[in-house]
Amino acid sequence: MDCVFCKIRDGQIPSFKIYEDSRTLAFMDINPLNPGHCLVITKGHAATIFEVEVLDLQAAVATTKKVASAVKGAVQADGVNILQANGAAAFQSVPHFHFHVIPRFTNDGKGFDWKLVPGDKQQIGMNGERIRAVLR
Repeated sequence: MDCVFCKIRDGQIPSFKIYEDSRTLAFMDINPLNPGHCLVITKGHAATIFEVEVLDLQAAVATTKKVASAVKGAVQADGVNILQANGAAAFQSVPHFHFHVIPRFTNDGKGFDWKLVPGDKQQIGMNGERIRAVLR
């Protein structure tokens, strides 16, 4: 397998590991958006949320909460973004399920905000019906 995160998990690529348990691994992002930016991965390989095992997903969420609290305190962040992308269209750059834990500071200028533009209520309702139908 040619997955960079699996290679980090297996110790084939060096990393700055900060936490590990039986299902998850957390390490520092080497291209940080802000100081303290880190990643939480599942040890089991799954490309996206659509493939990840439920128990691995639950473990990753619990680890992300733990790591986010530690990051916020360690770097004195004003807030934290948790980012999880699935597929190239969503800007997922490594096809291994992971969370970004990104410390945020007031006026850091890094973005992630978007203007609130009211949607078409009829279209919103139709999309909601489609989603409900798939969930049944």
